[in-house]
Amino acid sequence: MWGMSETPPESPDFDAMARDIAEVPAVEVIVTVAVNLMSAAAVKLGLTEEGEKHKDLDEARKLVHALAGLLDATATEISSFHAAPLRDGLKSLQLAFREASLVPDEPGQGPGEKYTGPVYG
Repeated sequence: MWGMSETPPESPDFDAMARDIAEVPAVEVIVTVAVNLMSAAAVKLGLTEEGEKHKDLDEARKLVHALAGLLDATATEISSFHAAPLRDGLKSLQLAFREASLVPDEPGQGPGEKYTGPVYG
């Protein structure tokens, strides 16, 4: 509990946040979420400078699967200008996952392959 001399941490201004998000096109929100999923998956796959320190294939699987689902669900909503590089990034992450796995998934069973089909190098 907060003492008499302490002040509670600033609470977010949800009205301001809603106004800000109202000005952002849906495509931009979708692409931003996809890029965040890609970045998080890369970290969990150990593809960053710190590599093994943050590697967690179980977490990476979930992130890659979520990314694939998002891209599948929004395929008709975003232009190929936006979708093509995201699909390329997804495939790269799927291949990196397959390479990092000690026991690779069967074709079509890897993360996100429910949406993309089997991914081969």
